[in-house]
Amino acid sequence: MFKGLDHLAVVVPDTEEALKVWRDRLGLKLLYSEVVNGGTVRLTHLDLGNTQLQLVEPLTRDHPLKWWLTKNGPGLHHLCFKVDDVGEAQRGLPKIKLPVAANIHQGTQGKRALCLDKSATQGVQVEVTGK
Repeated sequence: MFKGLDHLAVVVPDTEEALKVWRDRLGLKLLYSEVVNGGTVRLTHLDLGNTQLQLVEPLTRDHPLKWWLTKNGPGLHHLCFKVDDVGEAQRGLPKIKLPVAANIHQGTQGKRALCLDKSATQGVQVEVTGK
């Protein structure tokens, strides 16, 4: 079912400040940035060679990741695997004891995504993305 690693996601309070570290100091190439989910979050992707680093900036005061930032500060939030079809994954994952934690949501570049229940992945937040 899984086709490889799509991205690693880091939650940040300010994308421009984060780019000063990831792009300017570490030299990662900026691939693209877009605002998704009704203007509530900015997703910015940088090239890691064999995968991507996704900077996730919540844009609204009530976004759940604002609370996450308050509690944890900027940092690694989740890893994301590629699948061919997110709807198919949503139906198939529970059959292999990987329950889904949330409904399908908009990912980057028109892809769909969903998150697994962390209790099935030893506390690691895992997302899957595809068409």
